[in-house]
Amino acid sequence: MVRGKIEIKKIENVTSRQVTFSKRRSGLFKKAHELSVLCDAQVAAMIFSQKGRSYEFASSDIQKTIKRYVEYKRECFGAETHPIEQYVQGLKKETVTMVKKIEVLEVHNRKLMGQGLAFCSVKELQDIATQIEKSLYIVRSTKAKLYEDELKKLEAKERELKDERVRLCGKV
Repeated sequence: MVRGKIEIKKIENVTSRQVTFSKRRSGLFKKAHELSVLCDAQVAAMIFSQKGRSYEFASSDIQKTIKRYVEYKRECFGAETHPIEQYVQGLKKETVTMVKKIEVLEVHNRKLMGQGLAFCSVKELQDIATQIEKSLYIVRSTKAKLYEDELKKLEAKERELKDERVRLCGKV
């Protein structure tokens, strides 16, 4: 009896699909077993059904085979790691760096606010005092500049109002 060729496409009938899945899974595992016996090869096959069930065959311990595969892949393709993996690892490193920087800045900020000064050395306290004085100088300079600008605006407005008063008095 000759088997006919079938077109490889999804089987629409659910029952037929399940029967075909079961038969072909058994056939695949049978071939894997034959390969392992005939060629003394380590063979492992894993299949996940559409419903999420897992089926596996292994000629020896499947965990050891998977571990061996992962090590082989790392040795052979280690230099060619995926760009996504490299990107994710870079982001993890950057995250760690940023967390450390944030912690340092928070400690520094608390010191500037006068908290946690008990464990500071005299030199650190002098540096903090110098930094606060510089900051205070910058704040006062900015404040003076704003006052000066506001004063100039008010003087210009005063001149406009005086000119307007003179003009109105001249009309009266």
